[in-house]
Amino acid sequence: MFRLFAVTQPGLEPVLQAELRGLGLLPEQEGNNPTAGILKEDAGGVAFEARPEGLYLANLHLRTASRILVRLGEFGAQGFEELRKKAARLYWEQYLLPGQQVAFRVTCHKSRLYHSDAVAREILTAVNTRLNPACISAKYTEDAENPPTLIVVRIVRDVCSISVDSSGAALHRRGYRLETAKAPLRETLAAAMLLASGWDARSPLLDPFCGSGTIPIEAAMLARRMAPGRNRDFSFFHWPGFNASLWQKVLNSARAAEVADCAPILASDRDEGAVRITQANAERACVVGSIAVTHAAVSNIAPPAGGGWVVSNPPYGERISRNADLRNLYTRLGDVLRERCPGWQVSLLCEDSILAGHTRLRFAPPLPLVNGGLRVGLFSATVPEEHN
Repeated sequence: MFRLFAVTQPGLEPVLQAELRGLGLLPEQEGNNPTAGILKEDAGGVAFEARPEGLYLANLHLRTASRILVRLGEFGAQGFEELRKKAARLYWEQYLLPGQQVAFRVTCHKSRLYHSDAVAREILTAVNTRLNPACISAKYTEDAENPPTLIVVRIVRDVCSISVDSSGAALHRRGYRLETAKAPLRETLAAAMLLASGWDARSPLLDPFCGSGTIPIEAAMLARRMAPGRNRDFSFFHWPGFNASLWQKVLNSARAAEVADCAPILASDRDEGAVRITQANAERACVVGSIAVTHAAVSNIAPPAGGGWVVSNPPYGERISRNADLRNLYTRLGDVLRERCPGWQVSLLCEDSILAGHTRLRFAPPLPLVNGGLRVGLFSATVPEEHN
């Protein structure tokens, strides 16, 4: 049984919890307590336990996690010798191959051991007491295609926890987004917006500021039950105990669950280059036939009759230009939505409530998020049935 930690953006833990419950990797929610039955929860992720099949399922299916860590050990340490000796007792050989490259991510808070580089050197020494030839320390780059195995060390109040990454390249790297428009949105954040919006994956969905197409592509994959990790490799492929036949069984089951059709998903943008990029990315994601992509300004959107969802990442000042006055764009967006999407649900990613308020929609308190290092919010509302 693995002790696991699914890393996500702070604020998205409830969305990730729901995903884990859907996979059967967390107990069902009890009553009105959203954390009932959960083993442990930290800011920026959700802890759970699973056998190898659950580890494979989490990496393959989770849409809002950035990586899955295996908790290798936890112990007290007030000096480097104690740190090295206790780390050397951990079963590194279950996750690392002799001579492979490893990278360290170390954080130290309120502890006698506070020099992160020195901690990393001691942990590497501990690893190499169990492996021959020795592992090689390497630099970790977040968006590298084939990064070294990441070892995450966290020391808080002289208690050291050590984890090994099972994912490899970050999980937002689905493999389809080779081209990006201005201010691209990460795939995990786009998926989180869709899930947090309450979209039922059966009603029409519209993104009038599609950019490189991340939101409509993630929507099509969600509606068609396509596992986000279906076309990529994972770090656990290279573990000594990797069960290739079990992985193939998990992967085949995921592919068998896919469906060919979905509700209308409409994507548009006033930038012709963005439309081209969306189409190319959708083709790589194998969902090009599920998305209607058009070159159109927000004033020219043509949503289908009946109810649906608008989920979008419209321009906001910090994201595009500090001096751009976008109030007219948001005012026009609100007018168009009231005219053509009465009764629809709307979820917009925006940097502040003042700018979002120019739509004159009654938003619920936003879900706080971070996009590209900026603090933003997901603003959700129902479009009034009658034009005011």
